Amino acid sequence: MILSQETSTPNFDSPAKRIIIGIQFLFVAFGATVLVPLLVGIDPSVALFTAGIGTLIFHLITKGKVPVFLGSSFAFIAPIVAATELYGLPGALSGLIAVGLVYGVVSAIIKVWGLGVIEKIFPSIVVGPVIMIIGLSLAPVAVNMAKTNWIISSVSLLTAVLIVVYSKGMIKLIPIFVGIIVGYILSIVLGKVDFTSINDAAWFALPDFVRPELNWGAVLYMLPVAFAPIIEHVGDMYAIGGVANKKFVKDPGLHRTLLGDGIATAFAGFFGGPPNTTYSEVTGAIALTKVTDPRVLRIAAITAVVFSLIGKVSAFLKTIPQAVLGGIMLLLFGMIASIGIKTLIDAKTDFSKTRNQVIISIVLTVGIGGAQISYGTFSLAGIGLASLVGVILNLILPDTSRPIKGSKEK
Repeated sequence: MILSQETSTPNFDSPAKRIIIGIQFLFVAFGATVLVPLLVGIDPSVALFTAGIGTLIFHLITKGKVPVFLGSSFAFIAPIVAATELYGLPGALSGLIAVGLVYGVVSAIIKVWGLGVIEKIFPSIVVGPVIMIIGLSLAPVAVNMAKTNWIISSVSLLTAVLIVVYSKGMIKLIPIFVGIIVGYILSIVLGKVDFTSINDAAWFALPDFVRPELNWGAVLYMLPVAFAPIIEHVGDMYAIGGVANKKFVKDPGLHRTLLGDGIATAFAGFFGGPPNTTYSEVTGAIALTKVTDPRVLRIAAITAVVFSLIGKVSAFLKTIPQAVLGGIMLLLFGMIASIGIKTLIDAKTDFSKTRNQVIISIVLTVGIGGAQISYGTFSLAGIGLASLVGVILNLILPDTSRPIKGSKEK
């Protein structure tokens, strides 16, 4: 994360300035927000709509105090794909709504008992390898999409890598967006883009909303996946608090921020969108610009809703070749896995302990190996099963595990 050395806060009292900065923040989150629905078969306009409304819901619940933008969560890509294959998209959406309700339950637990109980059940030794699985389990998807045209996918990947490693300022915060644009331009040059759908699309069009259908199998499949993003949310709240120099975990309170995230996710599920999560890219942009006014993020949210209603925007997003997305995913999914490794390192996990080696190895093997437990119509597999196995092993094996770094206030 890029932090500025200056301490003064720019004056953005002018509505025009706030609007410009708000739109800029949306573009920081734009690439990641629309990438998730493109990968799981959801209309990207739905994701923009639910991200915008979800962000406004979050700000309402948190009393408008926390400067965050909620976008599509990468943690749910693999579960959505798998659940859609098993139960259909409407069934998978019911599982996503249930995830939002889990956020609400955990919010109530934190309100009553504090973070201690969550830290005990989901320490770094469980969350770290689960995050690794989220990225690694998608590696074949990235390769299969990238190999449709290795030239395009390689250029898209190289562009994103160069932006991440060598660029400075605001552009460093949008490697996905820049990588997609460069890859798309190359695709046009090579004649790989069909503009027919853009020409045929109306300027104004409602997103392709999908109505959820209750499926208990999908609900049980999705529930365990919720806890890794919950831990991520805790870290995000400490991060944005550090940037804004405020204790958002105290005011408005972590229970409120988590509840806002949960209701936004449930709302997305009701309209056929992917789950929402607080975006670290936007936190980085806030750190760089030092614009911590929550009103600016609400402008970004409103802009996302406006974009979702422009039919040609949705049509344009659907013309992005698979090779472009595959190239970006080669970087993105690997980085997700590396975050899991960083979680273990930051918590100073002792790998010399046999206990820790056992938990990590079994969680990774179960998650990546495709283990599945079925009973009648009930099925638990992948990330959900690996999470459950990790929790059980952590509770029954002797010794204790360290909490996620930053989850305890100093």
